[in-house]
Amino acid sequence: MTIRVVVADDQELVRSGFAMILDVQPDIEVVAEAGDGAEAVDAVRRHEPEVALLDIRMPRMDGIEACRAISAMGDCRTVMLTTFDSDEYVYDALHAGASGFLLKDVRRDDLVHAVRVVARGDSLLAPSVARRLVEQYTRPPRPDPRLDVLTGRERETLLLLARGMSNTEIAAELVISDHTVKTHVGNVLAKLGLRDRIQAVICAYETGLVAAGDPPPGGPCRPGPSPAPARY
Repeated sequence: MTIRVVVADDQELVRSGFAMILDVQPDIEVVAEAGDGAEAVDAVRRHEPEVALLDIRMPRMDGIEACRAISAMGDCRTVMLTTFDSDEYVYDALHAGASGFLLKDVRRDDLVHAVRVVARGDSLLAPSVARRLVEQYTRPPRPDPRLDVLTGRERETLLLLARGMSNTEIAAELVISDHTVKTHVGNVLAKLGLRDRIQAVICAYETGLVAAGDPPPGGPCRPGPSPAPARY
């Protein structure tokens, strides 16, 4: 199946560069480019792509509002493009429905990998973005009644999700099957009203289940160094 992509960025060189990298892939087709959020929303409505790459800062309609509108329209998943050191809106974008984040200086292979990961329904964060999210955008741990709906095993699953573990790693840690892990993850998302695993990670920090000093997503709890964006 060909992955259809919309690329939105107000900087033409950045936008066209990403589009060229993606369009030469045999399984990816860039169906439209957009110079602002309003154009991006219109392009998604017209072309019904699987993935939209959105710059956070754009004129007329910024990437967060575009992400919120696109998330409400259907199945298109969004990846936010950011120069994170100067952006203050990453946390808001998560709540708008973003499926992941990439820094604008992302490597060519990581960009292609990210589009494929998100198109499959997974979520991702660049490790450096994840660390900064944990450091800057989580509240101090405190009791939160939202987690009362979870069973003990579901809390354990959420904790390990927040530490960046894959389903296979969680299964090994809890000595259960991959199928059981998928069931627990599905229950966590449904009970807490969360869109995906990224929002589950943020919820774990917000509710104090995981402290900011604990290993962040994509951090040292994952075996071996990896230059690619952390998958969830």
